[in-house]
Amino acid sequence: MKKFLFADLDDTLFQTFEKCRGADALEAAAYYKDGSVCSYTTRAQRAFLSFVQDGMTVIPTTARDLDGLRRVHLPFSSYAVIDYGGVVLEPGGAVDRPWLEDMRTAMSAALPGLQELARHIDDHGARTGYGGRARMIEDYGTPFFLVVKDPDKIASRLAPLEEEVVRPWIESGRRDYFIHRNGNNLAILPTALNKAHAVAHVTARLRAEHGEIVTFGMGDSRSDARFMAACDYAIVPRGTQLAGLTVGAL
Repeated sequence: MKKFLFADLDDTLFQTFEKCRGADALEAAAYYKDGSVCSYTTRAQRAFLSFVQDGMTVIPTTARDLDGLRRVHLPFSSYAVIDYGGVVLEPGGAVDRPWLEDMRTAMSAALPGLQELARHIDDHGARTGYGGRARMIEDYGTPFFLVVKDPDKIASRLAPLEEEVVRPWIESGRRDYFIHRNGNNLAILPTALNKAHAVAHVTARLRAEHGEIVTFGMGDSRSDARFMAACDYAIVPRGTQLAGLTVGAL
């Protein structure tokens, strides 16, 4: 029986230097657009990846867009779920066109709300002097979600924006959107955009190709729990947001 691991990337299989907590024997795993190193793997992470790849197929399941995925230097050879589930790549890198067309329809309906919220976020910055701005994440000519990062990487500064602007906007009737917050990353996504939907779609394709299979999900954040729950088993890295909410809370 074939085994597949749907794995988040950032803060799951690798992380920035600051988050490596003094670990030695680091190796570069992902890069910025200018070619400088963005993230590293630890010795334990490399051992884990080697372990799981000896018997199962790893499928990246990430919020990264196509360009961001290409700047990850880890060995993947099967499907990939990118743009938080907005895009599915087939083995070999071709885009799953029917999936993309369905997502384009859903994202077109969600776009006016995202644009409205982006204006509210930027107006908040103009009033308060806060430097974080709303950025629309687009790929394959399709807008998917908004993201705000603190320009000085002080994650706590995102809290007033979330509590005073984003949450009230959603709670005032925009129930078709949700918040993903982890560290210096505040993202607002349409509910139609969900890694879990894409994982279910890829799983169905894998079962059509291979018959009965076993699936594993691995991620670091609260929002990853959705796609992990769609798998037969879940793996949670130590010291992550999701670990603190699950095993760390016991």
